[in-house]
Amino acid sequence: MRWKVSIEEYEMPRWEADPSASFGHRLGKSALELGETDNLPSCPDIWELNNGDIAVIGRDLTGTYSERLPDGVSIGTDEKLVVIPGSMLRAAKADIPDE
Repeated sequence: MRWKVSIEEYEMPRWEADPSASFGHRLGKSALELGETDNLPSCPDIWELNNGDIAVIGRDLTGTYSERLPDGVSIGTDEKLVVIPGSMLRAAKADIPDE
């Protein structure tokens, strides 16, 4: 027997950022370790929060990209599009569990 469920019948809970979450641990390596900074305090970074969410610190390019987003992609009024060096995400891969 097949079950047919439409998206209208099942509402997924909406994700909300939890401002009370604290920094757990860095994912990957620091910008300094990767040679992506000149040791200034404003460096890109990726952190797992203690609730499992991910915090990304990067350059805010919301205004630059907002007019040329791919179809189906949008930036909410309370969201920012940030860019980080690709080497940072690749370095974090080993620290990101499959589940």
